[in-house]
Amino acid sequence: MGPTASGKTGLALELARALPVEIVSVDSALVYRGMDIGTAKPAAALRAEIPHHLVDLLDPAEAYSAGRFRRDALEAMRDIRARGRVPLLVGGTMLYFRALQRGLAELPQADPVVRAELDRDAAARGWPALHAELHRVDPMAAARIQPADAQRIQRALEVWRLTGRPLSELQAAGDCPLEGWRLLKLGLAPTSRTALHEAIAARFAAMMAAGFLQEVEQLHARGDLHPGLPSIRAVGYRQLWAAVAGESEVDDAVAAAVTATRRLAKRQMTWLRAETGLHWLQGPAEALGLAAGWVSPGSGESAPV
Repeated sequence: MGPTASGKTGLALELARALPVEIVSVDSALVYRGMDIGTAKPAAALRAEIPHHLVDLLDPAEAYSAGRFRRDALEAMRDIRARGRVPLLVGGTMLYFRALQRGLAELPQADPVVRAELDRDAAARGWPALHAELHRVDPMAAARIQPADAQRIQRALEVWRLTGRPLSELQAAGDCPLEGWRLLKLGLAPTSRTALHEAIAARFAAMMAAGFLQEVEQLHARGDLHPGLPSIRAVGYRQLWAAVAGESEVDDAVAAAVTATRRLAKRQMTWLRAETGLHWLQGPAEALGLAAGWVSPGSGESAPV
């Protein structure tokens, strides 16, 4: 686990080359095909060398969820274990990690009518006002959702309007501990906030140089995608989408994307600090030492995560 741009992918590849593991992506954007540069997706040649799971599952027009991730991840984990190898779960979508460990309640499917109502309300009043509304009906959910996090505010209010019950209450009722696996949880933290911010800016500049804007232009040109989709709401994509749509200048969109990525990293670190049993790593050597103590060839049914 770790915030964006902290080096998770590089460390995972080192572990995969040294130990009998296969990588399971824990990332809500890597599931989408055609979204490669802006998600820092490992190259196809690298994925051919080292097995990666839960990458390129869906078209960007489709929606993915934490509940589906849990089902897909457990299936991949069982398949990996059946081959006598060990799943190495890597990513920064903290809700997915929580869903895997604890399960999720059965929540209502997205309702286009309710979402359209919320979008209209947000356009008139602003998302902070809807966050205040959420605080009145579900203070626990509001406490962990930022006032500008439109996607999560919308979902929490949607659940309330559809069920009359707070999202936090439904999630607590759905706890289903992960059984049959031991967990070794490794956290990769930046050396400092300044270093992480510099890494985020450098990585985004590299993405732009690699053709990120052109990637978003190709998605926009399809004509069937829009900013309301989870894929296009991904950090970086939604800011560049606005530039491609003529709603902002490219330089302004890049600056906004870097700022949004830094805010994402801050939220991820908040999640991680609350994670129990997490070993914070000082470097790759420590990760390899810890993991090697848990992983052995042919570990089969006793294989840990």
